[in-house]
Amino acid sequence: MRTTVTLDPDVAAALEQAARERRTSFKKVLNDAVRAGLRPAVAPRPYRLPTRPMGLRPGIDLDKASAIAGDLDDREVMRKLELRK
Repeated sequence: MRTTVTLDPDVAAALEQAARERRTSFKKVLNDAVRAGLRPAVAPRPYRLPTRPMGLRPGIDLDKASAIAGDLDDREVMRKLELRK
């Protein structure tokens, strides 16, 4: 089938470069590129991360981890301020 397509200059240059490198026709390189672009994308395999026990001591509630970290930061700031006196 014949049709007219307007290519951006950078796309045309890339196709011409590929045709020279492969020592084939511009038409073949263009058709191969269009075919590759129309192929359905292969879905990547889902990444699986194995879980491991954290070995936490009984009584530690991770739901309040941010509050505990904030409290520890506050204590460290207070300790440093006390050292300046």
